[in-house]
Amino acid sequence: MQRIRLPMTRTRFRSITLGLLVAPLALGLAACGKSDEAAAPTSGEPVARVDAPAGKSWTDVVEKTAEGGYRVGNPQAPIKLIEFAALSCSHCAEFSKESAEPLRQTYISSGRVSYELRYFMLNALDIPASLLTTCGATEAVIPLSEQFWAWQPKLFENMQAASKERLAQLDALPKDQQLGAIADVAGMTEFFASRGIARDQAAACLADTAKAKAFADQTQKASEQYNVTGTPTFVINGSNVGSLSWKELEAKLQQAGAR
Repeated sequence: MQRIRLPMTRTRFRSITLGLLVAPLALGLAACGKSDEAAAPTSGEPVARVDAPAGKSWTDVVEKTAEGGYRVGNPQAPIKLIEFAALSCSHCAEFSKESAEPLRQTYISSGRVSYELRYFMLNALDIPASLLTTCGATEAVIPLSEQFWAWQPKLFENMQAASKERLAQLDALPKDQQLGAIADVAGMTEFFASRGIARDQAAACLADTAKAKAFADQTQKASEQYNVTGTPTFVINGSNVGSLSWKELEAKLQQAGAR
């Protein structure tokens, strides 16, 4: 997939981000796309289906994890899938489009596989996007992320259409106003308003610097604990299996026993 260049450079985004957050995180050094790291082997015997509690479906069981992710499915699933993803990543958007339906209906619904989304900050676009996507109910986070990835081309169009003068003004704004300004320029505020996140609610979420720092810390931890260097990166039962397409990841899940 061709990567779209934004008119504001990563260097400027990085300078804004580092001014907003205390964490010593080198945002913008990671990449959206394939990783050169060899995928770790993951194999196991076939795993039996696990019935959901009476009257429920595993696809409706959603919770925020202690690690800051959002998990859907059987909390005790024998196959635990984690995706480290960035909302500004075009490869993540492509994966979401291909995987959302089969991952839910074939794997999560069986009780064999749980799926956890953990946000990874590639640049300063990801900070307001992640704050806004998690601004509402926990069960809305993953669906909103999927909708945001589908809308992502418009995000890039909005950034490309913004004047150099307007982008330059972001640097001069007080730190507590910069995330809101980025969200407005990128069209995020309007996008989320149309999906139930009112402007005053959005403003409060964008002002949550503690949560923004938590996303930055989460990104740093992913780099250190799982050697995440790009997005999307997938972890199955604690092993980094690399940056994969849905077809490649599905083969890994089946190899791990989801068959």
